Amino acid sequence: MAGISYHDARGPEGAIVYAIGDVHGRLDLLEKMHDTIAAEVGGRDWRIVHLGDYVDRGPDSCGVIDLLAKRTAADSRVLALAGNHDLGFLDFLAQPDPAGLFASYGGVQTAQSYGVTLDLNDAQGFASSAEALVRAVPHSHRNFLGALGFSVAFGDFFFCHAGIRPGIALDAQDKADLIWIRGDFHRYRELHPKVVVHGHTPVAEPEVLPNRVNLDTGAFSSGRLSALVIDGAQKRLLTVEI
Repeated sequence: MAGISYHDARGPEGAIVYAIGDVHGRLDLLEKMHDTIAAEVGGRDWRIVHLGDYVDRGPDSCGVIDLLAKRTAADSRVLALAGNHDLGFLDFLAQPDPAGLFASYGGVQTAQSYGVTLDLNDAQGFASSAEALVRAVPHSHRNFLGALGFSVAFGDFFFCHAGIRPGIALDAQDKADLIWIRGDFHRYRELHPKVVVHGHTPVAEPEVLPNRVNLDTGAFSSGRLSALVIDGAQKRLLTVEI
């Protein structure tokens, strides 16, 4: 299968693309990143691709979803892809589970951002607090989560949350792989049909390899949100900190 390397990859003609890694409730960092991008682009055409995991662990998942729901609705150049935590939140709202992804990995903080204390200590407390969270989440937030795409491509780059299954055509990738895969994807050293830009697995610094770029710099704990900027043949990293 023919592939392309990061060094040779080019973005779409006439537009600058910003891909933003995992946010995990850090509204402060996301707002700072958007402000930085707005100051850079000027009169250029642009696209912003958010790579998923907007909720859990950080302090303001509600604010992150609210911002992205409004901005994606207002401008089609602002794109948001699904992360496993985002769909885990949606699953919880449909069928609350005290042992599921949401409750086990940062959902307590997400609930707090909606003004709800999620009680995981006993069945009755869990049931009542989960019901309170279901009531507290606006329909606009659920609609946003339910409409998230799983991948998008611009130029020689393919964007998704976690990665791809090597050897499978990009348009035939399984949705579960796009939001969950790690091992097989991370170990693969050959080139893909496009350079895969992803998050999902926290790293201390953005990881730029010939066949993929990992932009998850653990914003919720590191205070650093990272992005890849693609401008024709030029590529660079952009990080904001608080």
